[in-house]
Amino acid sequence: MTSKERIRAVVDHREADRLPMDFGSSFITGIHCSVVEGLRRHYALEPRPVRVCEPYQMLGEVEEDLLDAMGLDVQPIFPRRTIFGFPNENWKPWTTPWGQDVLVSKFFQTETSAAGDTYIFPQGDRSVPASGHMPKTGYFFDAIERVDPDFDEDDLRVEDNLEEFGPMSEEEADYWKTEAERYRTCGRAISVHLNGTCLGDIALVPAPFLKHPKGVRGVADWYMTVASEPDFVMEVFDRQAEIALQNMARLHEIAGDVIDIVVVCGTDFGTQASLFCGVPAVREIWLPRYKRINDWIHANTNWRTFKHSCGAVEPLIDTFIDSGFDILNPVQCSAAGMEPRLLKDKYGDRITFWGGGVNTQETLPFGTPEEVRAEVLERCKIFAPGGGFVFNAIHNVQALTPIENVVAMIEAVHEFNGTP
Repeated sequence: MTSKERIRAVVDHREADRLPMDFGSSFITGIHCSVVEGLRRHYALEPRPVRVCEPYQMLGEVEEDLLDAMGLDVQPIFPRRTIFGFPNENWKPWTTPWGQDVLVSKFFQTETSAAGDTYIFPQGDRSVPASGHMPKTGYFFDAIERVDPDFDEDDLRVEDNLEEFGPMSEEEADYWKTEAERYRTCGRAISVHLNGTCLGDIALVPAPFLKHPKGVRGVADWYMTVASEPDFVMEVFDRQAEIALQNMARLHEIAGDVIDIVVVCGTDFGTQASLFCGVPAVREIWLPRYKRINDWIHANTNWRTFKHSCGAVEPLIDTFIDSGFDILNPVQCSAAGMEPRLLKDKYGDRITFWGGGVNTQETLPFGTPEEVRAEVLERCKIFAPGGGFVFNAIHNVQALTPIENVVAMIEAVHEFNGTP
């Protein structure tokens, strides 16, 4: 099987020739740029600065040679613009606060405070307030909440929370045409992030890509609005979905037969121990809008749909399935109720688990290589039979993760597959 055939098989709950593996195909299955650099050294690849493909989390691009060395099956086509609103192009050198030399977009514009903290600007515009903050001892950015001085919580306007959504521009269309041709004959499965389908994703609510965001942009304010003004939230989502459907139709016209996996939404519903929203609220507010998006995709394309939600979301998995999602990520097995055997037995024939391969909060960063190997082999034995499993860690591989542990993880998957 090619990697594309392998991914298609397991997502459709068929056995493949081996368990497929993904690292770096999305902004929630990626690797921190410092770890990418360490892996390039381990595999004796050409030494060169890592490109920061996603600056918010400082994820590094997993280039073709590293995809080959690790034996990975998925190739991303990332959006043209980053979460900070600027295009990733015309790369320039930048030295991170921890001393790594990387490459970033020429529009990656930062300032360093007297305390050593780094601030980044939306759309690379230094004349407006910064929208991201990295502490001196940090390894990624946090969004800065910027509230419109004219915001009135008693006079909510739907348009204010729709200003980031609109028809695909000709510039964006040209970008997708170029990327589609570039990867048309790629043997790996192609994964993309859809534009505008992330309904209420808390990473996007503060709008770090806008210069002067309006509307409900505080994280706490957004959660309160969901609880107190559900009709407002549903109207925002309905209008957002309408725009997204138009853009998906254009994307399908441009690159439909190239794309295999679409990341529809990264909205988190779970904590370590429980849910942010009860099941009835999710089924009322989110399910119909998700279903509208997923139903269009399944009726008009050959894409498979990918839902990300961290936390203890076992009570919502039936809702995700009813919403039309084919794939669930990151499968946080350390959260309450997310025991691997239970998940596989109860849902394994109805949704594909993309993740769950190793604990990135404890085992991968703090365990021994042998502990990593044992956990990976156990998860593979549980999740892999009958298809419905793509190996990935539980969310992104973080900075300071020992390279020997990451290598032990990769080698354990190859051991499970019986490959060198």
